[in-house]
Amino acid sequence: MWKTCRNDGYRPSLEPEWDAMYLDVIDLRDFYAEELGATVRQILRQRVHHIWPTVRGDRILGLGYATPYLDGFETEAERVVAFMPAAQGVVNWPPTGPSAAALVNDDMLPLPDASVDRVLLVHMLEMANDPREVLRELWRVLSPGGRILVVVPNRRGLWARLDTSPFGYGRPFSRGQMTTLLRESQFSPVMWTEALHMLPVKRRRVRRPSSPWEAIGQKFWPAFAGVIIVEATKLLYQGLPVKEKVRLKPAFRPSLIPAGASPMGREDATAAAPLADAGLLQHSSFPATDRA
Repeated sequence: MWKTCRNDGYRPSLEPEWDAMYLDVIDLRDFYAEELGATVRQILRQRVHHIWPTVRGDRILGLGYATPYLDGFETEAERVVAFMPAAQGVVNWPPTGPSAAALVNDDMLPLPDASVDRVLLVHMLEMANDPREVLRELWRVLSPGGRILVVVPNRRGLWARLDTSPFGYGRPFSRGQMTTLLRESQFSPVMWTEALHMLPVKRRRVRRPSSPWEAIGQKFWPAFAGVIIVEATKLLYQGLPVKEKVRLKPAFRPSLIPAGASPMGREDATAAAPLADAGLLQHSSFPATDRA
């Protein structure tokens, strides 16, 4: 297995499980305060709001460090809250007014069943010790037909190989891995897209949102984007394996031919004799005088 290390990227480990290592919330906040982080925020925020153009009356949960992309939803949605894992830490959000952020255990959310309509996950699944447990907990708190929007580092992308952004830490995913993970957690993917086609460097000319590199990369090398964005819906049922039915042969077969010409063997005739005496095996097609 592999575990993450903040300075050196991936290191081989003999530990049987994934050794999750959340980035500190202060490091995440400082990244989005820089110019590169501001560019990433603008690009991904446009994608998120394009996928969810309207959230009127919905209850929205942001899990991980999703606060840079929740801005704008609170004016339309019924309620917007931000949960941050205990191992990561929490910061106040929104900056003004009462705080709507809380520190939680990612696999034991302090919410009742079917209490939220949408969930946005950013900087979450790649850091989690068990992503399946996180998704199963989200399945519990989502309302019927609820949707999740997941942003994860792309395994093929350059952003997952460099530690110049938070997307260079944790476990990157491919589309196939995300599909398997979602289906095993009773979610069905309904929409896929990619983002961050520009290089993860700090040169202003390359990282500007208006730079042509993002549009060029989206057209010519979408598979090598920095992040994968997938929207999935909650399934209310789970398929069961189909078992092959075993058809048992009957112990005897009533015969419609005279007993004297019956193909039954001696053993079959002996077994059918009590039934014949009881009147259950009668050959009504022939007169009684023809019966043996």
